[in-house]
Amino acid sequence: MFIPVEGGVRTIGRVTPVTVPAAELAVINHRGSLSDADLSYATLGSYATRHEISIDGPLREYYLRGAADTPDEAEWRTDIGWPIFRADASPARRPG
Repeated sequence: MFIPVEGGVRTIGRVTPVTVPAAELAVINHRGSLSDADLSYATLGSYATRHEISIDGPLREYYLRGAADTPDEAEWRTDIGWPIFRADASPARRPG
């Protein structure tokens, strides 16, 4: 899990600052509880693998609407991002 921030972050307990590398992402919008988010991950990962565009790198979850916004899990929305190309890669280095 990560929370995007601007500026510096100090280490507190097990929380440490990490720079998540820039990347182009394939994104799927997961609707509902995170208890079945694995199904959205599987769909997105299968797509990236089938099209041979997946690269190594951290996956991202952006919580657009969750428990802090509504107790109705059917209203929760999470964008799941799967890295597909390095943002700093030249066109010659991109797969495809």
